Amino acid sequence: MAYMSQERKKELAPAIKAILKKYGFKGSLSIRHHSTLVLTIQSGIIDAIADCLNVDNGTYIDVNHYHYERHFTGDTLKFLKEVIPAMMVGNHDNSDIYTDYFDVGWYIDVQFGKWDTGYQCKKELEIA
Repeated sequence: MAYMSQERKKELAPAIKAILKKYGFKGSLSIRHHSTLVLTIQSGIIDAIADCLNVDNGTYIDVNHYHYERHFTGDTLKFLKEVIPAMMVGNHDNSDIYTDYFDVGWYIDVQFGKWDTGYQCKKELEIA
């Protein structure tokens, strides 16, 4: 059964916050339903909306962490390639979809903005 505790979130937070700072994002970590580690990115210097290849509404993106390589480009893709593995440190996935058996340590969710307050791009700078 998936479970995310406040203690585990506190263990993962320093590495995740360092990645946010490296790429110029402001974000927060939270836990949803005691099973999902949620990273909400409110603003940043990278235009994540422009780097997304399939934006639905233009202000909010819920990242599919299984297929993000197909949906993002540029610096946003570089950021996701670092932050998603950092969110999965210590996690396991022993699921078997053929037998309808799901066994994960916890789920993750990455979102740019929220449904009611979209992502805000502050300015575009080149990331080295």
